[in-house]
Amino acid sequence: MTVQRSPIPPSKSELNILTFPGGGKLVWAVASADDVTADFTGQTLDVFAKIERILKSAGTDQTHLVKAEVVVTDHDNKPLFDQLWGKWVPSDRGPVRSFVESRMPEGDLVELIVTAVMPEDE
Repeated sequence: MTVQRSPIPPSKSELNILTFPGGGKLVWAVASADDVTADFTGQTLDVFAKIERILKSAGTDQTHLVKAEVVVTDHDNKPLFDQLWGKWVPSDRGPVRSFVESRMPEGDLVELIVTAVMPEDE
């Protein structure tokens, strides 16, 4: 089993890829918004875009998510997050997801940590 830690520019995001014997791969990615002055919607859409770019660079996308951990500073934003999430991830492709409130660095309103599988070669 090997772990590939991909260098990502210092933009508050990170990527790791685990390759299993036999060829299966899992991808982990984490992102928070670069613009901490944006509102919750703006930060969430930025985080989605960053996760999409990270997953694409690894060879997968959000339709292959198997787990998502959402961290927010205000749990009252859950209905808004759910609405935005529903536009980003197809309803028949949604992963297991947790949604927790936590203290975060100044200005950060949302962070997303995801696990995705690599699609099989067709």
